[in-house]
Amino acid sequence: MLLTFPRYNQIVLRMGIHVRWLLAMTPGAAALANGCVAPLGPGYAIEKQQVRVQFLAAQEPRIRIETEYSLKNTGNQPLNELELRLPGRRRFHFDEPRAIWDATAVTTGISADNPRNTLISLPQPWTKSARHTLRLSIEYLPATTGETVLSFSGEAFFLPAQGWSPELLPARGLFATGGVPPKKWDLSVQVPEGFLVHTSGKQGKSSHRDGEMIVLASQGSNDHYPFVIAGRYTSAQIAGGKEKIILWTRKAQEVAGLHGAGEALARTMGAYESAFGARSKDTSTTWIVECPITAGCFTNLNATTAELLGEEKEPLSAETVSPDTLMVDLSGGMPKLVAAAAPSLAANWLGYAQNPGFYEQGPPLSALPAFAAAIGREAALGSDARTETIRRALRIIPEKAEARGPEGATVVRAKSFLFFYALQDRYGKEVFRKAINHMLYARKARDFELSDLIASFDAETHENTVEFVRIWMKRPGVPEEFRARYQEPAAATAQSEKETAP
Repeated sequence: MLLTFPRYNQIVLRMGIHVRWLLAMTPGAAALANGCVAPLGPGYAIEKQQVRVQFLAAQEPRIRIETEYSLKNTGNQPLNELELRLPGRRRFHFDEPRAIWDATAVTTGISADNPRNTLISLPQPWTKSARHTLRLSIEYLPATTGETVLSFSGEAFFLPAQGWSPELLPARGLFATGGVPPKKWDLSVQVPEGFLVHTSGKQGKSSHRDGEMIVLASQGSNDHYPFVIAGRYTSAQIAGGKEKIILWTRKAQEVAGLHGAGEALARTMGAYESAFGARSKDTSTTWIVECPITAGCFTNLNATTAELLGEEKEPLSAETVSPDTLMVDLSGGMPKLVAAAAPSLAANWLGYAQNPGFYEQGPPLSALPAFAAAIGREAALGSDARTETIRRALRIIPEKAEARGPEGATVVRAKSFLFFYALQDRYGKEVFRKAINHMLYARKARDFELSDLIASFDAETHENTVEFVRIWMKRPGVPEEFRARYQEPAAATAQSEKETAP
């Protein structure tokens, strides 16, 4: 189980926000936006964009990614190079990309300023207002022995909403622009006949040719983080009504097991909606898909988070890979599906593919995904595990905290995790739901900080919550009242005897 956040075009989207803010503060900004005055710095625009995904199910399967960009220099000076961010090699195994500028193959090199980026040296200066076409091609290969990158088989693959496609970055310089995708663009997926395909965007009609199927999906302004899931799966709907759940497995499953899993997952979704409010109106169906290869399906779960959820002895078995899709390990059979998948569903309520940098927040906000996962696990198991979850976290935090010196990272994570339970206790679950929902959607597509959380609770409670936050996060340990409320009976009895002893 992992609550991750996609990074596709995250940098250029942030740059776009910053540039728009700067333009808004500049006289004549409206005219500039309409192209009526000279640009302020170097830059370019992506007028058209197309991404093609081809799955080659040979003896050694490959995923070929081809991107084509129609570009125009919209800046105030010629450009000699473009900067590109490739997928991380810790995440994907791929050959070096090929780049063609119009009809000329061009060389690529590592950026001196950021080794994570690639530079494309243009064959001649790209003059102002000139238009050119850039084509990029890259192939992903299955993981080799010892690698921890995402892998796939000849029967199925997935590309998560986490930077699998090359990203064009803004030009360098003051008031530089570029790299932002157009409002509409096409994603095409070419796979063998018999594959099921689920993608971002609005999926259109598919065509068939020479034993292959081509699916075209139109991407819009809400699809900054494209994804593809495809394979030779069997599909079954295991829950309906307000929230549909579609299960894709390599083999057909027994109807009785599907019905029980659907009911448990529906309870989990209800718990999330009760705690955080309704998720995006655009999302009413959830896909749960069996991993192509379990060993190359997940990334590592934070050890402390695993301990908080009681998973320290359990393998990672589910992960959110798009706003509406989870990959799961079904090697343990259907009985384990719900416990594995339920916590990962939390990402769909916490801004997956919406809030840049959400999962890079500092404490206590960094513990909100783990708190949400705990709620999902409690609902899925059909038992009130809330008290035991809190006690497990309390055991990580020393009862007699040192007044001097900073607390360790493990203790801070546990405190941050318990902080959200404390907010529920103090203000009630209904106020908690409204405040968190307000914070998530008021800051949609933007970063947010602890001050945004405080402001949301202030608005809902008409109180000043700063002092409550300070007591929890600035003082060592946890408040005695909170520990006493959830302390294990044996520990509470021992403490009482100690206090009354002569």
